Amino acid sequence: MKTIYSTILLLLIMINCATATPPPDPMPAHETINIDSKILAEIRVINVWTPSTYQNSNETLPVLYMPDGGEKEDFAHIANTLAELIAAKKIPPTILVGIENTQRRRDLTGPTEVATDKEIAPIVGGSANFRNFIKTELIPEINQKYRTNSEKGIIGESLAGLFVTETFLVEPDLFDYYIAFDPSIWWNDHELEKTAKDHLAKFPTTEKRFWFAGSGTDSILNSTRNLADTINKAGLRNLKWFYADEPKEKHNTIFRATKENAMIWTMNKN
Repeated sequence: MKTIYSTILLLLIMINCATATPPPDPMPAHETINIDSKILAEIRVINVWTPSTYQNSNETLPVLYMPDGGEKEDFAHIANTLAELIAAKKIPPTILVGIENTQRRRDLTGPTEVATDKEIAPIVGGSANFRNFIKTELIPEINQKYRTNSEKGIIGESLAGLFVTETFLVEPDLFDYYIAFDPSIWWNDHELEKTAKDHLAKFPTTEKRFWFAGSGTDSILNSTRNLADTINKAGLRNLKWFYADEPKEKHNTIFRATKENAMIWTMNKN
């Protein structure tokens, strides 16, 4: 009987370990600045992490921007990953700029005609305004305060991945590279998926990089596969792109499962 109880207890411990939420990422040293945005009519909190080499040199560095960049969001997670990859010399030293959310679903979504989309938040469809904030207020502020070069990218997951993908298609010259995990391109009845061909037909001639991944989530996998097929058919020679087809991953696992591969592939120009 004691053996049976011990076995049950062991099974319960194993189940709890398998389902437990991973411990929070340790918060690295960083700076926090506030931007009084005229475009968004609110103060936005911006977290900035610089690699250790930044303090000991005069070199200018590329910048990686990220929505969901608050201290209680994904800022620490990505900053720590960057630090590890930089230390291992797998990616070049890079500054991370995290944009803390105020109304996430407003900022990261485009307009929609789908009633169920509109139910996710009191206000949706503000992605163009948010992009304008990044372009005309945030990037100039970062360039003024930090030693940056012209290289910049953006990273995001889920709705932030939708914003990254939308920006890649509608304003590709804003960044040099784009990283999107499980982008919610089902938004507005798959509008981005449907219009990608038209956007790519007007793609600039400058060199761009786009890495994106799709998990096995029903609302994601077919859409990301269709987007990959559209990009492949476009045959753009100046676009370096990679699609990570990950049907065994879930929406809540794909970010951590593929982040290192995404950064190494995208943040190295060669």
